[in-house]
Amino acid sequence: MMDTLMQETKAQMEKCLDALANNFLKVRTGRANANNLADITVDYYGVPTPITQVAAVKTPEAHMLIVEPWDKSSLGAIEKAIQTSDLGITPNNDGNVIRLPFPAPTEERRKELVKECAQIAEDARISVRNTRRDTNNKLERMAKDNEISEDDVHRSKERVQKLTDEFIEKIDEALNHKEAEVMEI
Repeated sequence: MMDTLMQETKAQMEKCLDALANNFLKVRTGRANANNLADITVDYYGVPTPITQVAAVKTPEAHMLIVEPWDKSSLGAIEKAIQTSDLGITPNNDGNVIRLPFPAPTEERRKELVKECAQIAEDARISVRNTRRDTNNKLERMAKDNEISEDDVHRSKERVQKLTDEFIEKIDEALNHKEAEVMEI
């Protein structure tokens, strides 16, 4: 029972780490990345469809994305979806593909991005700590219901704290890596 609870706690904390990595992918660093288009949907024959399902997204160079639709008639809808998104990039449509130039961010913008990354990391830390709190509450309830002893509760809380510290450290490492990537010119 205790091992199951610890496995559930670790799995929940790993989900927090995965969410952090996913959120970091969405932060624009000035480098072209297909994940920048992941949340943009196109009105494809009346159905909101992710761009990646209606077109091939290629990165021919570090500061350029090319969106090549499989159905050329959807080119205008894709262009419109990109323009109305919060990407802040003007698409160049040549009739066959859409080119998205990603300008290198200014020093000031990079500092803003670092702050944004720090906030994303803090949200992940909060999620990990909430998982710790929930697990500790479950342990307290189990002790109250005489399912486990107070010694088991104490030992388990120490294990949960070690796990929490481990994941907080992984979050900090991911943040440091992302900050270095953002500040790179």
